[in-house]
Amino acid sequence: MNKYSSVIARLLLAHIFILAGMNKIMGYAGTQGYMESMGVPGILLPLVILVEVGAGLAVLVGWQTRWAAYALAGFTVVSAVIFHSNLGDQTQMIMFMKNFAIAGGLLLLADHGAGAFSLDKRK
Repeated sequence: MNKYSSVIARLLLAHIFILAGMNKIMGYAGTQGYMESMGVPGILLPLVILVEVGAGLAVLVGWQTRWAAYALAGFTVVSAVIFHSNLGDQTQMIMFMKNFAIAGGLLLLADHGAGAFSLDKRK
């Protein structure tokens, strides 16, 4: 069962980043404007997309999983602090805690590896 749960866990963790990155591509100008309104230079958007889509795909297929999971965990914590720091707003607090929970799952993935059905395991 462990080898199957690892694949499912990777899918569940990766899909949020892949979809978020794709949505940023589709709504590039709006995302860039939102980033700038929060004090983040819009010029960083291509890097954000690369991290979300690239590391998300790496986690999905289990390639360089530990590095990708660490990168996404760090990205997720930084995103929480920058974009969801208004903890007086219940929705923002939930988003903040969600990001930290996702980062926790990613750290577990980094610690335990991608599992049996992964490109990392084929090495």
